[in-house]
Amino acid sequence: MKLSKRLSAEALGTMWLVLGGCGSAVLAAAFPSLGIGFAGVSLAFGLTVLTMAYAIGPISGCHLNPAVSIGLCVGKRFPKNEVGPYIIAQVLGATIGATILWCIASGGPNFDLSAGFASNGYGEHSPGMFSMQAAFVCEFIMTFMFLIIILGATHKKAAAGFAPIAIGLGLTLIHLISIPVTNTSVNPARSTSQALFAQGWAIEQLWLFWVAPVAGAILAGIVFNWLSSEE
Repeated sequence: MKLSKRLSAEALGTMWLVLGGCGSAVLAAAFPSLGIGFAGVSLAFGLTVLTMAYAIGPISGCHLNPAVSIGLCVGKRFPKNEVGPYIIAQVLGATIGATILWCIASGGPNFDLSAGFASNGYGEHSPGMFSMQAAFVCEFIMTFMFLIIILGATHKKAAAGFAPIAIGLGLTLIHLISIPVTNTSVNPARSTSQALFAQGWAIEQLWLFWVAPVAGAILAGIVFNWLSSEE
């Protein structure tokens, strides 16, 4: 498959992740009387990955996340020379998704961009007022486990055809655990797209939502290589 087509698939998939996941948080989480809450947002993020894994997995592998691309590279499942182009496509796709979401949300009577636009944060910008240290540990461990799930579910010895379900449910569980801590990132592209609109504190705190997920993904690639080694 041509790289241009795979990059287009990654951009499309990441757009859907942001529109579906962040869209549920911005538009439906606290909707009057019938809001879906944290559980609904968690499920929405999981469903975006599950649906895209089946839709574009055969084309691009459906990474949708710079940390995933890096973790797969460290895990010897993805070539180094394609990591950069994939990350660019993912950030671009996420930004398109955020732009579409802004176009929809800004048409509502109660839209307030200063509310955060589903951005990730710590301290006073954490849903539960969790510290920077707590946020870093949470994002690091959640991304580490997400990559362990991905690497295991897509291993050559794993049952064929079930990887998207395990990965989607894994992301749902991660959100159920960590939304109160950071609003859940585990995905630098998703964090970047929302911060570009929220500006201010969201841009200032964005570094954590690149460093912690990428570090967790790298460690997961190293650990899974050791766990799955025949030696």
